[in-house]
Amino acid sequence: MKTTEAADILRGKKKVILVHGNADMDALGSAYALANAFPPADIFAPAGVDRVARMVADKLGMKVLEDCDLSDYELVTIVDTSSPDQLQRDLALPSDCLVIDHHAPTGKWDGMRFFCDDTRVACCEIIKDIIEGAGIGIDRKSGLALIGGMLTDSGHFQFSDPRMLHEFADLLEKCQIPMDEALQLTRAPVNMSERVAAMKAIGRSKFDRVGDMIVAVSFGSSFEAASCRALMASGADVVFVGSQRDDEFRISGRASQEMVRRGIRLDTILGDLSHETETDGGGHGGAAGMTGIGDAEAMLHMCMMKTMDEFRKIKTQMEAESQSGDPSEEDQD
Repeated sequence: MKTTEAADILRGKKKVILVHGNADMDALGSAYALANAFPPADIFAPAGVDRVARMVADKLGMKVLEDCDLSDYELVTIVDTSSPDQLQRDLALPSDCLVIDHHAPTGKWDGMRFFCDDTRVACCEIIKDIIEGAGIGIDRKSGLALIGGMLTDSGHFQFSDPRMLHEFADLLEKCQIPMDEALQLTRAPVNMSERVAAMKAIGRSKFDRVGDMIVAVSFGSSFEAASCRALMASGADVVFVGSQRDDEFRISGRASQEMVRRGIRLDTILGDLSHETETDGGGHGGAAGMTGIGDAEAMLHMCMMKTMDEFRKIKTQMEAESQSGDPSEEDQD
């Protein structure tokens, strides 16, 4: 599907735009800009939004529905969501939804109208393309929302690429947004609960290594992303943090850019594991997640084992490349 085709589907219809559970700024920014560009539209977060997204929603005056009847709308659009499992489990989706995403395709949107570009760092980049491709201007608040999504999904530029940086700078210029305002938008003070969760995650962590590569796992009850950051800051190259809610688990994974360059793909690791365990997993090379029915600690162990297997492959490849690049002693003589 092309951007112009997506725009044609969006035009004129009364629509609701859905975001994944505990929606981040990329999801909410995508939904907000899309709703402003293609009215009439409502934004629906079936399973809530995260702390940063909620803060930005308050700053920009975004209206986000916590409940709605999908049958009241002509079109259901879903953004930044790699699988229906990331939405409310009992949500009955119509068969003609429009899905706009940037995660590695999972095959779980088959049959829907699916527009995906998994080369994009943020879904907000795709939304910007669709809006501008339709000849629609981006207002300042929408520009801020899109910038917020690009900032958070790139880890404040750590995982960005030249194309995303160009799109970011283009929004700054067109919407006349100063850089300090853009950076301040998603900057939230770290509360005590988050700090305590991160410290507990470090205390509960287990790790293993191959060569100079370390993978760490930890079990917690909340703030998985903050716990991942704490473990990365403590020296791990790849981390997985899990939590348990009754019989359901949730795992967040992060990898350093150096590990991604060496060949680690968390979307593949968690995607493969999800197929083996009939759960839901996916994301990006350096950041991915998995949810489903099962035991979080058992899943964390499997994540560690799969990552160790990848580490061994990388180590073997690096040793082979090193040996092939060095002249033999006979040649040196």
